[in-house]
Amino acid sequence: MKGIVLSIAATAIAFAILTMILPQVKYDGDPVHLVVIAALFGVVNGLVKPVVKLLSFPINFLTMGLFGLAVNVILFMGVAYLSDRVVNVQFSIAGWPGHGLTFDVIGTAIVASIVLGVLTAVVGLVVKD
Repeated sequence: MKGIVLSIAATAIAFAILTMILPQVKYDGDPVHLVVIAALFGVVNGLVKPVVKLLSFPINFLTMGLFGLAVNVILFMGVAYLSDRVVNVQFSIAGWPGHGLTFDVIGTAIVASIVLGVLTAVVGLVVKD
């Protein structure tokens, strides 16, 4: 249980830093909502990502791992969609899911996915189990 709480806290801290670094990635500013987004991100990464990675292994193999970035971006955008539509927490990537899907949204999601991965790794090193 302690590991789950620390993981959610580390992800929440990484999300807070991400919103400071990338102004296109926004949430409503409530710390409780930030924890909800981090928990939702953890559930998606823990349950959905392994299945999608397994199913996309042939494509990932052919692209030498590059398709893994596409999977991360799609799941990151999925978290934004679920947080906005399902749990009613305002979290957007360059205006999406409130506005349409544009190249700006996809570009921001790519950069945000990479930055969030690096930030989560760094915060995870600082916050030990």
